[in-house]
Order: sequence, then structure tokens, then C-alpha cells
Amino acid sequence: MTADDPAMPNDPALAHDATVAVNGVSVWFGPKVALSELTCSFGPGVSGLLGPNGAGKTTLMRAITGLVGVNEGTVTVTGRNPRRDRSVHASMALVPEDEAVPAGLTARQFVHYVADLHRITDREAPEHALHAVDLLDVADRRVDNFSKGMRQRAKIAAALVKDPDVLVLDEPLNGADPVQRAQLIALFKRLGANGRTVIVSSHVLNEVERLAERVIVLVHGRLAAAGGHRAIRDAMDDTPRHVLVRCDDSRRLAAGLVGLDSVTGVTFDAKRDELIVSTLQARDLAVALPRLARSAAVRLLEVRALDDSLESLFRELVR
Repeated sequence: MTADDPAMPNDPALAHDATVAVNGVSVWFGPKVALSELTCSFGPGVSGLLGPNGAGKTTLMRAITGLVGVNEGTVTVTGRNPRRDRSVHASMALVPEDEAVPAGLTARQFVHYVADLHRITDREAPEHALHAVDLLDVADRRVDNFSKGMRQRAKIAAALVKDPDVLVLDEPLNGADPVQRAQLIALFKRLGANGRTVIVSSHVLNEVERLAERVIVLVHGRLAAAGGHRAIRDAMDDTPRHVLVRCDDSRRLAAGLVGLDSVTGVTFDAKRDELIVSTLQARDLAVALPRLARSAAVRLLEVRALDDSLESLFRELVR
């Protein structure tokens, strides 16, 4: 699926009132093409940015924040060019994947340092930022002695000290333990719910599934898909979906399923007494299945999509 597909214009990630608009952008470094004719946008809320290594995620984030220029196309943030209009940076912050903390500073010194760089006059802002990422109890420890997950949180605190309207985070969950990840996901979702535009890249797809309202998928520097992961999956109607069905009479239900136009195949697992149903028309199957079960006097116990996840979508897009 590409930006020209009919499913794309209705995608909320491409709204006309988006905070961040990327239009026909190409970026290359010598012979290497990092982004190719990319069009997408991001609005208030949390958006996930997915793609394999080398897909162009980091280049896109750097273009959005003005750190790299584009060779073709345009990038605007709140209607302004982040590469040329320095005023836009007052309301935008980037958390890079690379280590970006000067050696020897404590977490408190680091966040105060960033606040001073941006001329933040609210002297409580650094404390609020440290509290938001749960670092107050270790704020006077040197950041270079932190674990990777704690250093990530320190970088996020430094970004939050600006109280940005647009927050761009490149792999912010790397190195965080499960508790820290859950806390950061909750923080990002709160920021998005408060009207901030939060863009998060991650290779941990089930985490993006938990935190992102919208998903942008890049493959080889091009837009592969955009929207909610289920909507994207439904739009890929040339790829079979697999649905697990458990009921109190699998053989009888299987006999009825093979006659449905929406079903392309049925596999019966006698040992587990369950069915795996393949379909190209998931919505039609969802309507037909309960009707069929009722007419056959079969009680459905479980109906579950086996491939309804960002991970399966991502594998298909890459393939």
C-alpha cells in the first residue's frame, strides 16, 4: 500500500490540519537515498514510526526537527520550515537515539543546563521534568553512571523541560526495563491526550501497538502504510488473514465454513479441537460466522485473529 492507494486519504495521520506535514520529501547522502518521495503527516496524539534498520526513520525525524535538509519536497512544523525558521524550535524537542549527555553532569545539572540553553525562566521546570520521568530520587547522580534506560529517561526529561508542543523521540524505550517502559508509554500517552504531537520510533512493535494511535511504516525510505494497524491490515485484502475458532462442534462448523464466499481455507486441528480459518474478507467473515454458528446450533467459545498485530503487518510489508 502506498500514499496513492484509495485507503490512504482518509487516514487520520494525513489530516489537513496536521501539526507536522511532510510533502514529497526526498533526502539523499551521495549515492544513498534515505527518503524517497515521502508524503505523510502527524497531528496531536501519539504516532508510531516503524521500519527496519535503514528504512529512513531517523532521517525523517532529523528532517522534521531541521537537523538535515531535504533535497526535494517540503517539511513544515506548525506551518513553518524547521530548517530555516528557528522560531519553530521553541515549541519542538528531539530525543535522539544517540547518546547526547555531556560527561560528568548529574541528571539535575543536565536538565538545568538544557533549560538555561533555551532560556527557560521557570526554575521549577527542571524539577517537573525530572518528576515526569521518575528521576527525582537519583537526580544528583552522574548521568554517565546511569544504566541505558535511565540515561534515556534523562534525555526525555531534558526534552520535556521546554514543555514542547511537538515531541520527537527516536527509539526512546531502548534499554528501559519493563516497569520503566510501562511508565514511559503512559507518559507519552498523557502528552498525546493533552494535545501534544508525539512521534515515537521503535523496533519493538507490540509496544508501539500499545502506545500509538496512528502508525507510519517506512520501508526503503518510502511510505509503506499509514493509519491504525487494524485498518491497514484490513486494507491489505490481497493477503489472507488467519482466524482461530474454537467451538463445541468443530467438524459441523467446518462443514459450513467451507461454503462461505469469504473463506479461502479451513484447517482442522483434531488434537486441540479448533479451526484455523483463512479469509481475504475479514469483515464479511465476522458477520457470517455467528450467523452460521447459530443456524448450525454450534456454540462459539473463542474467535481470535492470529495475525492481527503490527508484527505480522510489518513482516508482510517488508516482504
